[in-house]
Amino acid sequence: MYDVIIIGAGVIGCATARELSKYELKIKVLEKCSDVCEGTSKANSAIVHAGFDAKAGSLKAKLNVEGNRLMEGLAKELDFSFMRNGSLVLCFDENEREQLTKLLKNGISNGVEELKIIDKPELKTLEPNVSDKAIGALYAPSGGIVCPFNLTIALAENACINGVEFQFNSEVICIERLSSNGDGYYCLNTDNECFHAKLVVNAAGVYADRIHNMVSEHKMLLIPRKGEYCLLDKSVGGYVKSTLFQMPDKLGKGVLVTPTVHGNLLIGPTAEDIEDKEQITTTAPGLKKIAEKACKSAQALPLNKIITSFAGLRAHAEKDDFIIEEISDAPGFIDLAGIESPGLTSAPAIAKLAADLVLARIGAGQKFNFIPNRTGIKNFASLTRKEQKEMIKTNKAYANVVCRCELVTEGEILEAIHRPLGATTLDGIKRRTRAGSGRCQAGFCLPKTMEILARELKLDVKDITKSGGKSNIIL
Repeated sequence: MYDVIIIGAGVIGCATARELSKYELKIKVLEKCSDVCEGTSKANSAIVHAGFDAKAGSLKAKLNVEGNRLMEGLAKELDFSFMRNGSLVLCFDENEREQLTKLLKNGISNGVEELKIIDKPELKTLEPNVSDKAIGALYAPSGGIVCPFNLTIALAENACINGVEFQFNSEVICIERLSSNGDGYYCLNTDNECFHAKLVVNAAGVYADRIHNMVSEHKMLLIPRKGEYCLLDKSVGGYVKSTLFQMPDKLGKGVLVTPTVHGNLLIGPTAEDIEDKEQITTTAPGLKKIAEKACKSAQALPLNKIITSFAGLRAHAEKDDFIIEEISDAPGFIDLAGIESPGLTSAPAIAKLAADLVLARIGAGQKFNFIPNRTGIKNFASLTRKEQKEMIKTNKAYANVVCRCELVTEGEILEAIHRPLGATTLDGIKRRTRAGSGRCQAGFCLPKTMEILARELKLDVKDITKSGGKSNIIL
């Protein structure tokens, strides 16, 4: 019997697990995939939004601003990359100035600090490569960028060392509410085991509606909203410094142009409502649309430097707001659903709200031995020559460069495998170390990375997968 079972190991599930690990609770996280960060959390804009566009009074508005304020401290505690690079909503004609003023007033109402509207000369000073057609912008200095992989992995690792159990490859297929001696509890059946919990937290991303509908008569519908992206090479990563937005519409914040914390340039996403919750293919029309819209924001955008494209899904709720509540007809079952943008930004604040709901149901004292800090994998490429030599003295595996594009060493890959919740797949290595993330997109390092994984996990190399399941490389 667990006190709490969390369904889903994305950024929301992992943030909630970490927050609850501060208390004397027996907690388990069930994830249907082979690793954390395999759903919505793996493919998004990686933006820490300032919070000026969410509807005033909504959960999105409140938790966005709170999450933004918490992110910097969390990055220091858990050692993941975060940067306040500021964001700009561009205005292209006089007719849009009224919308810009509305965004400014809405942002001020939401509690966003230091917002201001700037004119073309100041905009050009901030961003020399911004389109000449832009006549002004709403400037939000508190906007930022983060690595969604490292954020989610950091939260999960810290939760794990504080006692939270994680179980992967465990899809929840049936949930029943049972009672014993007058106390209710939940029985969760996965495809291979059964678990009992006093409380359940539903953080299942685009599948949160299916999980909800297993226990409630009040049915939920989440619409998968697909977004396609293009990633550009590090050689043009500094083309813009801020995150460039266009005017938001009913489908979202539109196509953006932004640097990443790793030094690349990212453009996207599209916004297309679909039915298939697994459909993350990119399309020629979608990528063409991204390119055309991104070129509206930045002049002479170097699209010849695109190194890869990808797509992700957001869980859009019909009410167009986060759903964070205990289900009325399922006591002790808490939904964290409809977490689309600004979900990544809001994750730390959502976790605190979810913990409050759990603690209101089940009394638990704080742990006296909670470990708040976590140290990430040292990035060999960012070290000084002296520091690199010291690392090699400690472990000769750091002298063996496996990924040349990102200068990732065997030492880093070994650490990624043997850390808490260590990598077991090629994508797991990629997200923890960036091996395979560079210009050649694993063209050179993939065979060596597979050999290291097979050796350390004591597997045949043919059993190594890209992302678990049947994603084998060698058939």
